Amino acid sequence: MKIVNLMNQFKKLIDSILPAVTLMLIAPLLAEVLPGATRFSSLFVFPIEVCVWGGGALLIRYAVRRRQLGWINMLFLALTLALAEECLIQQSSLAPLVIKLKGVEYARALGVNYVYLLWALAYETIFVVFMPVYLVELIFPEKRNGLWINKGGLIAVIIFFIIGSGLAWFTWTQIARVKVFHVAAYNPPILTVLIAIIVIGALIYSALGKYKYMLLLKSSALIPPGKWIIGLAGALWAVLWYGLVVLAFGIAPLFPPAIAVSAGILLILGILLLLPRLASNSAWNSNCQYALIFGTMVGSMLIGFIGFWGTMNMDLYFKIFINIVAAILMIILGFKISK
Repeated sequence: MKIVNLMNQFKKLIDSILPAVTLMLIAPLLAEVLPGATRFSSLFVFPIEVCVWGGGALLIRYAVRRRQLGWINMLFLALTLALAEECLIQQSSLAPLVIKLKGVEYARALGVNYVYLLWALAYETIFVVFMPVYLVELIFPEKRNGLWINKGGLIAVIIFFIIGSGLAWFTWTQIARVKVFHVAAYNPPILTVLIAIIVIGALIYSALGKYKYMLLLKSSALIPPGKWIIGLAGALWAVLWYGLVVLAFGIAPLFPPAIAVSAGILLILGILLLLPRLASNSAWNSNCQYALIFGTMVGSMLIGFIGFWGTMNMDLYFKIFINIVAAILMIILGFKISK
């Protein structure tokens, strides 16, 4: 009888933490592994990504659900995580980029890779926080409103996030840049770091303060189009956003950075102006949400193959395999949701 009770308690424990564990795994999978940024040959960094991206996404969701906040609050917190990654942890938007497709530094001013920073802030906000959170809530609809972790779990996730962030900083800034990409270690100016910390603090205060930004949600609702159109729109956005990071890596050194920034801002405004109005319509349901996530995910996976152009190795084979598995699992989830 004791063994049965222990097994039941263990099953309840696993059942209670499964959404949280799933979110911690899905966040780096969607943002890093499926698009091909983290390849089979560098998969050893995945546990660090789970701690930073997964832990960060879980902490953000916990704060939003705990305080019963809205999507704008989640947006501010997601930007906080992205800004911390880009300016404090791996500092990719501050240090000279290690990838220069034409050997030319592109769109860098005042110690900031500003086109790359624009790309990273939106990409990490969407692919690390919003898509994983809403996808896991689709996977576990009966636990959509739960916190997924208790106080003990919260403390553990915070510890893992801090450790992961330290490891991410050290392995990228002190090892990968120097020994893999053979560029000098970079230490950003103190003033730049202080500005980033101030902005991060302001975003956290704005997100967790007394404001719920309800006035921004009173715009008229839009009737959502069909699921296929929603999915194709998500895929198209993912492809266009990939184009921005390719520009940031200097594929077209003569392309005016001002146009690149303007195009990126327009793509962001398109989401902010349209998606909340669509989602506020009563016709917007789990099927629409699923179609948007799946379409954006497929677009990101397909366009990511450009980075493997001309290669035939384990990295490519792994990407093909993991993309097929992800697509199959998403199709199964789609049938489950439609029923």
